[in-house]
Amino acid sequence: MNSDMLTRITRYYRALNRLRSIGLEKVFAHNLADAAGVNAVIVRKDFSLLGIHGQKRGGYDILPLVNKLAEILGKGDAQNVIIVGCGRIGKALMNYSGFEPDGIRIVAGFDTDPLVYSDASNPIPLYPMSRLEEVIEALEVKIAILTVPENAAADCFQKLIDANIQGVLNFSPVTLKSQNVDGVLRPIVHNINIALELEQIFYEIQYPKKVKDNN
Repeated sequence: MNSDMLTRITRYYRALNRLRSIGLEKVFAHNLADAAGVNAVIVRKDFSLLGIHGQKRGGYDILPLVNKLAEILGKGDAQNVIIVGCGRIGKALMNYSGFEPDGIRIVAGFDTDPLVYSDASNPIPLYPMSRLEEVIEALEVKIAILTVPENAAADCFQKLIDANIQGVLNFSPVTLKSQNVDGVLRPIVHNINIALELEQIFYEIQYPKKVKDNN
């Protein structure tokens, strides 16, 4: 499964859970197409490749479809995630309530500032960086979100590697790279540069792409 298809499957899964939450039991390809920003033909093609088949006029039963996509995406028990860097972005993520429905649980935050990690009012436990490995091991954490300044990114990233973190979502201004470990890239790194994403949007507004309508 390539990355584009994985993104679409994730969007289908999220949309299906929203539809379930309002009591719907059936869904059609065009509903999921709208949620994923594609057309219904692509939805049917994706499902066909995954061995998922609906009814021509009845659409798809939502519950078995959710279960199938959850299995494909490796959804099971809630996945524990930590945040390293508890500034504005880190705190915003810790206070975001939308992770739980997707089986994601922010379990701890880490910072170097004593005024930050001694704040007992935070809804999620905060710790000094010196306790990073201990907490990761105790809570069986595999993924970290990195929201530190540029000058701290490389050092924090190395500490996460040393603590056996397997995946990093990086919001720092530095582009971080996975390391080749016995032919396997570890940890998996996704770099999120908000400024670059905005620049891309500005560019696409100025030079819009012509797209073909396949509906």
